[in-house]
Amino acid sequence: MQKHPILSVCNMDMIFPDDNGGLHAVERISFDVHPQEFVCLLGPSGCGKSTILRVLAGLLVPTRGQVEFTSASPRIGMVFQDSNLMPWRSVIQNITLPLELKGMDAAIAREKAQDLIELVGLQGFEENLPRDLSGGMAQRVALARGLVHDPDILLLDEPFAALDALTRDRMGAELLRIWGARQKTVIMVTHSISEAILLADRVLVLSQRPGSIKLDMTVELPRPRCDEMRYTPEFGAMARKLKDAIE
Repeated sequence: MQKHPILSVCNMDMIFPDDNGGLHAVERISFDVHPQEFVCLLGPSGCGKSTILRVLAGLLVPTRGQVEFTSASPRIGMVFQDSNLMPWRSVIQNITLPLELKGMDAAIAREKAQDLIELVGLQGFEENLPRDLSGGMAQRVALARGLVHDPDILLLDEPFAALDALTRDRMGAELLRIWGARQKTVIMVTHSISEAILLADRVLVLSQRPGSIKLDMTVELPRPRCDEMRYTPEFGAMARKLKDAIE
């Protein structure tokens, strides 16, 4: 891992105006993320995890504090809980959309999209519409769309939350494979302790609202990782530590 962070958050507060003096979503949030690092944000509902992600994506401006990137104009990819696919566009057309908006040549955009279709395992579904896809397949399309412009940082906001347990586990394994292939810097929001441990290099646990960082835990598991690691004593010890921090 490189020495200098790709992203630094310093004393960030986010307060949403309301009739009661403002809703304090997060308070004094500070952390660094290094290139190619996989970081999970974990915590109770309403603690500000998604708010942090939206600030990092530039969708919200923090009330106080700083968010600094090493690049002046970092490329950010984002995948939401809902795949948000355009129902009238095919799989490959949904993936090429960010490149079309940038004015890229259609043939080049399609070639880049095809590479990602193969990476996420959707060969043969290029011309299918979203209505023809399962939930897991739709999220693969969303993940490919988030990667198609070669982002410096990929933000994932509970991308598997709407999936059934078995599909969620399979998608977690797929995400590990894709991350290993592309080695992107990833920041992911999740409610799942086991998912966070299996995927991440570090897990940041947030407190109840206003969210602040209670624990910054390094995941001491070797890579590549596999589902069987969930049943090891080391995994169980880290799960208990995270559970205690959340409670």
